[in-house]
Amino acid sequence: MAARYYDGESAGVQEVLLRVTASELVIYRPADSSIVARWPVADLSVLGDSQHEAVPPVILRGSEARLAIEDPAWRKQLAALVPTLKPLALEPVKVAPRLGAYSLAIVALIGLFWSAIEYGTGYAAPLLPYSWQVKLGETVLDQLIADEEECTGKAGLAAINRLANDLAKEAGYPHEVTVHVVKGGPVNAFTLPGSILVFYSDLIDQATSTQVAGVLAHEIGHVVHYHPTKGLVRAYGFDLLIKLLTGGYSDVLTTFGSGGTALLALRNGRAFEREADETGVRLLEKSGLRADGVSTFFEQMLKKKPEDAATEAGIWSSHPPTQERIAATKRPPSGKLPFTTAEWQALKNVCK
Repeated sequence: MAARYYDGESAGVQEVLLRVTASELVIYRPADSSIVARWPVADLSVLGDSQHEAVPPVILRGSEARLAIEDPAWRKQLAALVPTLKPLALEPVKVAPRLGAYSLAIVALIGLFWSAIEYGTGYAAPLLPYSWQVKLGETVLDQLIADEEECTGKAGLAAINRLANDLAKEAGYPHEVTVHVVKGGPVNAFTLPGSILVFYSDLIDQATSTQVAGVLAHEIGHVVHYHPTKGLVRAYGFDLLIKLLTGGYSDVLTTFGSGGTALLALRNGRAFEREADETGVRLLEKSGLRADGVSTFFEQMLKKKPEDAATEAGIWSSHPPTQERIAATKRPPSGKLPFTTAEWQALKNVCK
């Protein structure tokens, strides 16, 4: 039987033939039948086995020399002659069934982890220490508005913060809400962890008092349902899942180290937006305030951008279609105005 012989002393390899006697394995050259080595049968062994290796080497205990027998039939023949070499003749492991079972197990674990992240965040987020949520919100806020001018009109800030906290208390929310107004655009507002709201002054300039109250009530809906914190926990959970699958690792400060990345992680999905819409309208109605500002604000935005980005994006949009939101939040123009005349004037001048 043919084999490759490594003497363990040099990098060279020799093509050899093998002959087995009762006491030894004779290794010789095929060209001239000169003896290369004589290995006592009692000292033969196999490194590994043929179940897990294509060509497990035969060795002489106490030596660095190796024999590699490529032909499976010859390996079986040698194993039959020398019982200690039985590992040479084991049937290879069938990879496909094991790989299939392993893949199913991985998919199941990913599914369980995914479900735990998707649904568990709703329960876990409110349990995070509130001081952590505030610290995170303040960190992201500092990064987001570092190059922006924050408006400091005391009377205007007092007016919008008064209404924000009135609505939060109406919802039974136990923490104080803080609203910041940033000069300029876009016509937008958003919520950060720790009950921090950010309004852009362009929104206040272009909206009516009831529309500003409607947007504010919508953002309070995000606050009382802990949507920003839930979004962050979910995003970090998915990030951790990916790192576990790929063998990577980084801590939360690295993952959310920039304001843009954090804001992307805190972006609300359609379910959160619908819940915030419904909660905002309900809080305005419970407070006896006009609740038509939510739908009229959407109508005003739709007039400015008729293509409606939410509808165009389809299932990939993070917001429901605007027409759907208008229909869901439509209310009659009844109830008290959200701000007094003096408060509204102060809010309009908050950046002056």
